[in-house]
Amino acid sequence: MNISYRHLRAFIEVAHSTTFAEAAAKLHLTQPALSSSIKKMEQELGGKLFERNTRNVSLTPEGEILLPNALRLSRDWDNTFSDIQNLFAMAKGQLTISAMPSFAESHLPGLLSEFHHIAPNINLRVVDVVMEQVVQEIRNGRAEIGFTFEPEHKDGLIFDSLFTDRFVVVANKAQAARFNQKPSWRECLAFPLVMMNRGSAVRKWTEAELCRYGEPNIVAETGQLATLGKLIKSGLGISIMPSICKPQMEALGVKALEFVDSPLLKRVGLLRNERRGLSVSAQTLWKLTVSHYESSHYESSHYESSQYEHYDERTPTQ
Repeated sequence: MNISYRHLRAFIEVAHSTTFAEAAAKLHLTQPALSSSIKKMEQELGGKLFERNTRNVSLTPEGEILLPNALRLSRDWDNTFSDIQNLFAMAKGQLTISAMPSFAESHLPGLLSEFHHIAPNINLRVVDVVMEQVVQEIRNGRAEIGFTFEPEHKDGLIFDSLFTDRFVVVANKAQAARFNQKPSWRECLAFPLVMMNRGSAVRKWTEAELCRYGEPNIVAETGQLATLGKLIKSGLGISIMPSICKPQMEALGVKALEFVDSPLLKRVGLLRNERRGLSVSAQTLWKLTVSHYESSHYESSHYESSQYEHYDERTPTQ
């Protein structure tokens, strides 16, 4: 059936008018053009929609049945395209992002606050999950943008690096006092260790680096950074974690100490699905985030760049 939105609007306007001339004036059409549109619609439907005479026009019984449905279709049409226009204009909509907890707590609030000033009508849904789940959320299309460490396997993904994070030793005050000014990896082996759960990328990276110097004594593991910090504070053990966790750890009353030797460095950045386009709001957040870190030059010293390249020679990240 070949009935267009133009035919539908013509039918509604004639139904709400007393003559074809009146309806034609409202639609900014000539009367012959309007009559032709109604005639084509009647031919498509297989019967008359209007009774006409020289004085007025009225709906047939079939036309009376069609009118409320035509009005509903017209409203749905207008609302649908109005909604899409709003999405393009960021006048309304929802944006789902995923972020590893360390980033979600330290960096994300400022970025989202800045984004909200640009797009106040976009509802933000934040899924704060461990790195591995961030990657899965992006692969499955449940989130448009992920904030995470660079994945080791990026098939079907696009990663845009924002800054390089150096891992640090986290210890309570008594444990920290036993180190030299800056701890070494070998010194860490003298302490019991509390770590992220086995299978997490952070656990794999830190454990692999420790094993270069000896056998680590891991006494506890957990999937939550807050729990890890409390275990360290209690004196159960020390830990090694990304420096973006530093504010959260210091708030719990423990210390973050930089390594004196070969710091473990990993890139943190934006992640998206290569096979899915980004919505206008997601594109805006992506560009805003990249611009933010470019302008702030966050942890982008030549020292760190050269150290990262040196570390990559030992531990491939692809």
